Amino acid sequence: MEQPIFENTSSPRKSTVFFAKWGILAIVALFVVYTIILGIYTIEEGHVGIVKRWGKAVSAVEPGLNFKMPYMETVEEIEIRPRKNEEVLAASTSETMPIVAKVSINWAVIKEQSLDLYVGYGGLSQFESRILDPRLRSATKEAIAKHPADKIIQQREVIIGDIQTSLSKTMQGFPVELDSVQLEDLKLPENYLQAIEEKQREKELAKAEEHRLTKQQHTAQQAVNTANADRDSQKARADGMAYEINTIAQAEAAAIKLKGSAEAEAIQKKAEAIANNLTLVEYTRALNWDGKMPTTVMGEGTNVLWGMGTR
Repeated sequence: MEQPIFENTSSPRKSTVFFAKWGILAIVALFVVYTIILGIYTIEEGHVGIVKRWGKAVSAVEPGLNFKMPYMETVEEIEIRPRKNEEVLAASTSETMPIVAKVSINWAVIKEQSLDLYVGYGGLSQFESRILDPRLRSATKEAIAKHPADKIIQQREVIIGDIQTSLSKTMQGFPVELDSVQLEDLKLPENYLQAIEEKQREKELAKAEEHRLTKQQHTAQQAVNTANADRDSQKARADGMAYEINTIAQAEAAAIKLKGSAEAEAIQKKAEAIANNLTLVEYTRALNWDGKMPTTVMGEGTNVLWGMGTR
């Protein structure tokens, strides 16, 4: 019957074999543990893991704890959360004035197509430098070139819309989602900005002068209106007085006419009465006699009251 290996360890040869066997077992155990550790990995939230076997991308894994085949497989993470790319570029306006623009785009990898992006472009940085950034620069230059320099600041939102429309067309079919485009800065040449400031000052001065002239015209018009009002008031008073005088004159004339008509009628009636009554004529003469006898060629004793005898 065989003896246990740990017996008779006092022999040098047996002792060496004993330690060699246990050493190998320990190494194998450590290798197994190390291999298991190498096979365990985690993927952070907001990312996917691209599993590569012997350098070839074979699958995409979800965030969390995962296991890979050690020595055969490696894992590379791709961020699927929204990202922001910025570009500072030189462009030209419609009149070929140079301008420096800073533009940015928010975008994200489509989770279900992350493996396609990695296979086709080798990762995010490659996709940005080869696909996204050149198209962003091109769309920005085309949009800015449609507008003159003096309108480019006011038409910022229109330019952003043009960039987004153009970029959406050129990025169709790629495994990404585009979000918002921002035109963060526009820098015109310094001498042009100074010219704009000078022009703006001139406009403000012209506007101030126009305001002053308008105010003067308003004041002058007020004076004219006041003078016209005074004139109309005086005319109205004069017309009123003339009307009053005319009315009074007409009333007085009518009264005089009426009085004259009455007196004429009375005289006529009196004349008719006298003509028809000789006695009344003689009576009227008597009433008008002053008591003196008239002196005539017939002498003083002559009776002048002819016809006054008793009939």
